[in-house]
Amino acid sequence: MSSAPVLRMERVRRAYREGKRDLVVLNGADITLARGEMVALVAPSGSGKSTLLHLAGLLEEPQAGEVHVDGLATRGMPDNRRTALRRHFIGFVYQFHHLLPEFSALENLMLPQMIAGTPKRLARERARELLDYLRIGERASHRPAELSGGEQQRVAIARAVANAPRLLLADEPTGNLDPDTSARVFTTLERLVRDTGLTALIATHNHHLARRMDRCVTLDHGRVVDFFP
Repeated sequence: MSSAPVLRMERVRRAYREGKRDLVVLNGADITLARGEMVALVAPSGSGKSTLLHLAGLLEEPQAGEVHVDGLATRGMPDNRRTALRRHFIGFVYQFHHLLPEFSALENLMLPQMIAGTPKRLARERARELLDYLRIGERASHRPAELSGGEQQRVAIARAVANAPRLLLADEPTGNLDPDTSARVFTTLERLVRDTGLTALIATHNHHLARRMDRCVTLDHGRVVDFFP
């Protein structure tokens, strides 16, 4: 296993064309996540949180700077290699669960594994183990519309780690939930991260949840700075 940081972003710049001018979202952003570290990203809407997560997750490329994933420089990497790295190394959790409505909870966990080449039997076993671990095993045969909001998000978390990634990126993973459900889902997510040694970067507006992580960062004029909620 590599001893390099799981994620290192160096002097990253990302701007978007807005009419006749460039809207600079990230400008010299630096962040390093050590193996097993859980980091909160706390910043207002529109500050660039999602852009930072997209770059970290290899969904976008920076216009300057570099994104290292497990020691690999990824800027300019061919699309097929980026896709393979993302599929096997990175898990994503979003504010909305994005589960496939026509499939059961179990099938939603099996599909990403089978796409990655896992045999169906092993994918089913792994899916059942994850649902049991997250205490929703009895809901395995239910489709998303038959699950509560908290259950949907726990299935989404299980799907994100189905391929045993080493980096988990979460964008407001409890933002659509009421406070009590949010706290329960975050506790589930935190336990999963700690038990498996995952590295996690989690965007949240919730300062109480942010304080439970190893450290907090925010975005200030396109740069990543320490934050103390």
